[in-house]
Amino acid sequence: MRRKEFIRNASLAAASIAFSEHVQALVADPKIKVGLIGTGLRGQNHLDLLLRRADVELVAICDIDERMLVSAKGMITKAGQKMPQVITGDVYAWKKLLEIKGLDAVIIATPWEWHKPMVIGALEAGIKYVGTEVILGITLEDHWDVVKAAENYNGHVMMLENVCYRRDVMAVLNMVRQGLFGELIHLQGGYQHDLREVKFNDGVNPYGHGVEFGEKGFSEARWRTNHSVYRNGDLYATHGIGPIANYININRGNRFLSLCSFSSKARGLHNHIVKQGGEKHPNASVKFKLGDVVTTSINCFNGETILLQHDTDLPRPYSLGFRVQGTEGLWMDVNNGLYLEGKAAKPHAWDTATSWLEKYDHPLWARWSKETEGAGHGGMDFFVIHSFIESIKRKIATPLDVYDAAAWSAITPLSEKSIELGNDTVEFPDFTGGQWMYRKPIFALTNEF
Repeated sequence: MRRKEFIRNASLAAASIAFSEHVQALVADPKIKVGLIGTGLRGQNHLDLLLRRADVELVAICDIDERMLVSAKGMITKAGQKMPQVITGDVYAWKKLLEIKGLDAVIIATPWEWHKPMVIGALEAGIKYVGTEVILGITLEDHWDVVKAAENYNGHVMMLENVCYRRDVMAVLNMVRQGLFGELIHLQGGYQHDLREVKFNDGVNPYGHGVEFGEKGFSEARWRTNHSVYRNGDLYATHGIGPIANYININRGNRFLSLCSFSSKARGLHNHIVKQGGEKHPNASVKFKLGDVVTTSINCFNGETILLQHDTDLPRPYSLGFRVQGTEGLWMDVNNGLYLEGKAAKPHAWDTATSWLEKYDHPLWARWSKETEGAGHGGMDFFVIHSFIESIKRKIATPLDVYDAAAWSAITPLSEKSIELGNDTVEFPDFTGGQWMYRKPIFALTNEF
């Protein structure tokens, strides 16, 4: 046998053995043991996806809302799964879940103010993987505390930002990475979603016809609306900024430098109360601090500008307002329009983006589209849980890490500070401690998931 053929055949044999051992190891590995804190409507989305997976053992669920626990237990029974440990009690019942030995991961889907203590509590308990719904914390100090805890305990904290996995968003990411838009110059996004039906809901009247919140509210109306009473800033930036950050490699060769925010007057929530409950309803006297439209501008190290808008209290159709603009053209989701100079059907005229997005469909969607069927939010919820669980199985960093979570979520307290200071420009902290200069992009670049 020739020497080249011998080396080639030996290499192939070794690779075959290694691959076989890898497959056997995956089969032999025990299921990933997961605890779920929060079984509200969002937590039940995650619960549904966890119950579908043969590689996950749901060890425990925790909530203090009996109505939500009953619903969650019904889902588990319907799925034919073994009932996990059910933990309830006072607002600190979640600490009992963290005491369970052998947990590989915890998923947190609770009101915003609980995310920081729960994430840090999980890391302190020795749990190496924590998946948390947005937002990471309330104050800027909260964000630093979580970052330092993740570093101190060598843990992985992944914000479960599902819009990063939206099909059109990922197709555009594919186009960006192939250079179709040229060098990126300006990006826009936000949260433009009429949430009055969410912020006022008593759980009895049909959505859109209630005016209750707080103790009388149902689901998110119990806690989310109070943030609109006491705070003024971009309270929910991550849906818009997550995909944008991936487009321009934030924390991986680029970073946010400064931020400036403006807020409009507040009228939408009060008008809703008056229309639905009348001027004499007790909530008609509530003064809402949150401006109806909050606009935030961000400058980046590599010279890009970003415009974000938070618009949740006025009547409007849903849109995240994405715009990705470079030296060769742009994409906008609000009109499903795309224009590439020299490639468009007509000069200075929009192409319908659909055909372009289909042509550049991201490989991950092409691979996993069948598995996304029935998953929440058009299938993108599948990817956020899939990526989280697969990272645990492979004992690798999650594709979205604690530095991403902190940078995206910190926009909220920074925007509040800017508005409070009379729209001053404020410096954006570097949560990576300078490592952004050396870190490489990893999101949606691995063939594993």
